[in-house]
Amino acid sequence: MQSNTQAAVPLTNGEDRLAPAAARKGAGGKISKEWLYRGISAASLLAVLLLWWCAGTFGWVNPLFLPKPQTVWNAFMDVLRDGYKGHTLLNHIGTSMRRLFLALAAAFATAVPLGILCGRYRVLRAIVDPFIEFYRPLPPLAYYTLLILWFGITDVSKVLLLFLGAFAPLFITAVFSVQRLSPDRINGARSLGAKGWKLYAFIIFPSVLPELLTGLRTAVGVSYATLVAAEMVAAVSGVGWMVLDASKFLRSDIMYLGIIIMALIAIAIDLVIRSLIRLVSPWTEQ
Repeated sequence: MQSNTQAAVPLTNGEDRLAPAAARKGAGGKISKEWLYRGISAASLLAVLLLWWCAGTFGWVNPLFLPKPQTVWNAFMDVLRDGYKGHTLLNHIGTSMRRLFLALAAAFATAVPLGILCGRYRVLRAIVDPFIEFYRPLPPLAYYTLLILWFGITDVSKVLLLFLGAFAPLFITAVFSVQRLSPDRINGARSLGAKGWKLYAFIIFPSVLPELLTGLRTAVGVSYATLVAAEMVAAVSGVGWMVLDASKFLRSDIMYLGIIIMALIAIAIDLVIRSLIRLVSPWTEQ
């Protein structure tokens, strides 16, 4: 009786070279498309800058509403050299970033552990959930007035406001991430002796970390927008305050400068978080 099993036929040298070549071709095509998309993004940005330059140079728009790019650049150099209203530009940026990162660190350190526990224990979630759902839909500036009443216009009120803005997204992300964990993973870890804080530190937290970093992106967006608004309402320093103060004197060049700085900082923070996500879970980009 003849066997239906066929012996493996070794690849010839030419065939053996085809597979790596095809793989390189596929990878090269992917890289080429990536650079193509980046080129399109750069071209669109340059088109907007060119349109802005034309509008200012040829007087299409009143300079009060849209100053020339050169004017904004000169304002940047002036503020960088002389500061603005008694504070250097780096001081304004540093003040804003200090408020933001203090709030984010406090929110991550409290919302994530509490969210993980609430995801594991329904009774605890039933206790905490009503308070989260009560304040989460409220505009942050609505209860900022209460924080100013209690703590004044100091950094305490601003950091608390940003903390509350970041807490809810991080908490909700932590809860749902833990609920989506496979019970087999947790049971397998327990069978190997993981229990107590080790189960949370070495099994649960690393498993939900990619989702937590995604939630952190959302929290940063909420907190950053709230920071700018808070500095515009009650502050004596910060990039948001600089924009508001410049608007009182119709310094549109300073206003545009502050807005551009805030946008660039937000983009930089988001790029850092996305890099962390790719580092922790590279498969999320696939």
